[in-house]
Amino acid sequence: MAANLYNLEPKNVWKYFYQITQIPRPSKHEEKILNYLKEFAGSKNLEYIEDEVKNIVIKIPATEGKENAPAVVLQSHVDMVCEKNKGTEHDFFKDPLELEIDGDWIKAKGTTLGADNGIGMAAALAIADDNFEHGPIELLFTVDEETGLTGASNLDKNMLRGKYMINLDTEEDGIFYIGCAGGMDTVGVFDIQTEPVNGDVETYTLYVGGLKGGHSGMEISERRGNAIKILGFLLDKLQNFEIKISSIAGGSKRNAIPREAEANILIKKERLNDVNKTISGYLAEVKNEIGTNASDLVIKLDKSNEKNLTAFTNEFASRVNNAIIALPHGVVEMSEKIGGLVETSTNLATVVIENNKLRIGTSQRSSVESAKKRIGRTVKSVFDLAGASVEVVDGYPAWQPNFDSELLRIASEVYEKSHNEKPEIKVVHAGLECGIIGEKYPGLDMISVGPTITGAHSPDEKLKINDVPKFYDLVKKIITEIASRG
Repeated sequence: MAANLYNLEPKNVWKYFYQITQIPRPSKHEEKILNYLKEFAGSKNLEYIEDEVKNIVIKIPATEGKENAPAVVLQSHVDMVCEKNKGTEHDFFKDPLELEIDGDWIKAKGTTLGADNGIGMAAALAIADDNFEHGPIELLFTVDEETGLTGASNLDKNMLRGKYMINLDTEEDGIFYIGCAGGMDTVGVFDIQTEPVNGDVETYTLYVGGLKGGHSGMEISERRGNAIKILGFLLDKLQNFEIKISSIAGGSKRNAIPREAEANILIKKERLNDVNKTISGYLAEVKNEIGTNASDLVIKLDKSNEKNLTAFTNEFASRVNNAIIALPHGVVEMSEKIGGLVETSTNLATVVIENNKLRIGTSQRSSVESAKKRIGRTVKSVFDLAGASVEVVDGYPAWQPNFDSELLRIASEVYEKSHNEKPEIKVVHAGLECGIIGEKYPGLDMISVGPTITGAHSPDEKLKINDVPKFYDLVKKIITEIASRG
């Protein structure tokens, strides 16, 4: 696969992208990729600096005669969302990704690809290798973006000198993003209450899967189906047959729509046929409701080898399940100012059991700070009513759009010259680090660009091959144009 990628243009971008995909880089465990960046800087005799949270800036000197041009920051994050299909054997802490070319796309076998934001990193490194006219360039690589943008949030205020910043973390060719939603997390924590189960019962695993999942900002408006919600409503139906729940789990990332969920349940033998009929009928109902987004939906009941005949008390199971059913999920409000933009949303993201606690994780997004807090308060109220303790993380601010941006004007002119058409200007309903970095560096002029990526935050993630040279060429030309005006 390395040879196949190395034959693609621009060669250095694909070379670095492949190398990046071979280095494990889960959020909060980015040591290997950070060492790779330091070794890269050393091999090119480039100065780099590192702050306390391990964000790195690699400095590229200006070409001769352009030393006084305004400095440009190219920003990307080093971590990736680690999602895999059920049954895929892959250790994200040790194993390289297995890549494959699928027509016009590159994807990974059974896992996320990490093009979010590996392709941005690769483009930045290729810039350091390239021979073109430019002023001073700073390559900013932030840590831990995917689990709360904590790298950007703790970025040292003395790291950057640039006047302009190009964020390389969006996923649509030909579109300039100039704003993004802010976000927060709201988590409900339940003290698990159990009791022994008597009678002639058997243990089964009830599984919901085959959904598309995806990015909880970019794809939240697409009605892709939430595995935790689907499981919750099904468990509610099955209470008619006196089932007992011994565990429940679903989702894996705060910023991904959950594709899979499962519960271990205990069923009386004489009720098994009724349970199976209900599952079949419910599967048809959900497919009818969600339509094509549920074409691969699977709901199955498998006999479990679990011998533990302890289950949630009826009262506790009811509180948890009612919370899952009552929690809002999806689009809350569309923007009145920008057509087609989701203004506010919330994602029911995870259910996990750890240390005798059941934790339900949710995340809220909005381009309006008050609306973000309001939907967060709504979620907290559900948890309050269910008797859970609540943890709230305010997260990160929105990046307010500046339609009069000088960088936007320069980039738009460059794009129009190259493509004989104007770029689309958008605000994205996802978290970008621009809002946080902009607060730390007031006056920093920013846009965000990237090649087409679909299915980010899921094993369906794909990167469009033909968009990468256009993306890279655009970034280079913007930098050169800035230098020529400086």
